[in-house]
Amino acid sequence: MNLSADAGGALPLPWLAAPLREVLATQRGHALLVHGAAGSGALAFAVTLAQAWLCEAADGAARPCGGCGSCHLVRARLHPDLLVLLPESLRRAHDWPLVDDKADADDAKRKPSRQIRIVEVRALIDWTTRTPARGRGKVALLHPAEALNVQSANALLKTLEEPPGSTRLLLTCADPAWLLPTVRSRCQRVRLPDPEAAQAAAWLAGQGVADAAAARILIQACNGRPLDALALAQQGVDAAAWTALPRAVERGSATALAGWPIPQVLDALRKICHDAMARSVGGEGRYFPPDAVPARACMAALADWSRELDRVARHAEHPWNEGLLIESLVQSGRTALAPEPGRGRMDTLRP
Repeated sequence: MNLSADAGGALPLPWLAAPLREVLATQRGHALLVHGAAGSGALAFAVTLAQAWLCEAADGAARPCGGCGSCHLVRARLHPDLLVLLPESLRRAHDWPLVDDKADADDAKRKPSRQIRIVEVRALIDWTTRTPARGRGKVALLHPAEALNVQSANALLKTLEEPPGSTRLLLTCADPAWLLPTVRSRCQRVRLPDPEAAQAAAWLAGQGVADAAAARILIQACNGRPLDALALAQQGVDAAAWTALPRAVERGSATALAGWPIPQVLDALRKICHDAMARSVGGEGRYFPPDAVPARACMAALADWSRELDRVARHAEHPWNEGLLIESLVQSGRTALAPEPGRGRMDTLRP
């Protein structure tokens, strides 16, 4: 996915327009912390904001214009005054390597780092001391700030408080509470609102992955986060497959989850468990369409299943035998979703 405004100035995600205008009009700080739900476009917003700050359009023109030399360099990911610092795993995923980020023979033998390491922060600090190449200042973007470990976060503090020259620092996170207080206190906060459901569904349908009705189901599956819904669709999970998943688990069939990564399996099963709990007390589910999730399950059995899922989630990176683990979790789900003995359907509607 494109992360910056295109040659005509169109934003990568339509729901970023209003918050971008507000930030450009009101924020003058040298360190901003953009926080918004994962999957709502925080990285795209941050890159587009950096593009606007570096844009060379004439005074009074809309920024980012998309057509100037600076905007072209941002789109090409070659701007000398923009440093985007991501964990190695995200750099690979977004194809945004550092200048010295060269593949080697060991890459295939190890997992990419999920942290922003202290050596990378020190390189960023050194970069901030250099003179801007194009005269519009410099922007250092760190995404997500939660990936800073304690050492790298502490190394950043002085630069975050007093960056050299015309440098601006831009951090993103899902929740500021997850950051060190010393990092939070040095930044002005900008909350990125969730996109409206209709706008998000229209965008997702426009990506060619679903019609409007199916798009709404996928967005509901991802708690209103359209980028997560797009990723789900690109993994081959359409609206029909998602809707059928709870009943497959109720039957004890793990086939629908075959080939899914363990973290994604756990996410789906926890959502089924959540909606089954809500429906068992007469409420509405959050992640699945009405009637997709059994409504007569025993709350005690669901609570046991929930605790099991939480326990496995704490060790999601363990080298499990994935097939056996998924089969075990689905069988636990089958037990949990079984109708409570002696309980009729109308019992779920009682206050």
